[in-house]
Amino acid sequence: MLPEPSLTAGSGASVAETLFNALFARGHSHFTGVPCSLLKGFFRLLEDPGCPASYIPAPREDSALGVASGLAVAGARPVVLMQNSGLGYSLNVLTSFNLIYDVHLPIVVSWRGHDGNDAVEHDVIGRELTRLLDVFQIPWTVLDNEHPEDSAEAFLKQYDSGRSTAVLIVREGI
Repeated sequence: MLPEPSLTAGSGASVAETLFNALFARGHSHFTGVPCSLLKGFFRLLEDPGCPASYIPAPREDSALGVASGLAVAGARPVVLMQNSGLGYSLNVLTSFNLIYDVHLPIVVSWRGHDGNDAVEHDVIGRELTRLLDVFQIPWTVLDNEHPEDSAEAFLKQYDSGRSTAVLIVREGI
C-alpha cells in the first residue's frame, strides 16, 4: 500500500491514493488501462517506480479488458481504468466474453462530458453513461471526492457481491 495521502499533494492526489489503497488492500495488484486527464493522479501513482502494484499500459480500452481478463483467469485481481468514450467500443468484449463467461472485473471509468462542458465528442456518451450501464445491468457507483473511502467501499461491495463486473465512475479529476 501507499503511505497515507500526502498533505502537500492536491486533493486529487489524495483521492487517487485513497482509491488505490482501498483497491490494493482488497488484493487488486494489477492495473491496466488507457490514460485520461480525469484519472491522471491515479496513473501517476501506477507509473511511480515505488508503486507496489503492476501496471500494464494498454493502447485501447478493449485491449485493457483483454489483458485484465487474462490476468483474472490466471488468478490475479486486476482493475481496468478507462475513459467513458472507450467504454462504447468495449461493450462487445464485456457482453460477448466477460459477462457471458463470468470473468468479472472492477472498472474505473472517467465521466467525460457529463456536464456538457467538455469536448463535443464526449457529449453523447457523457449524457448516457449511467443509462448505458443500466441497460447492460452493470452496477455502478459515482466517486464522491469528498468521501472517497465510502465510494470505494460501495464500488467494491458491488464487485465482490456475487463477483460481478462493476464500474466506479470518476466525475471529477483525481
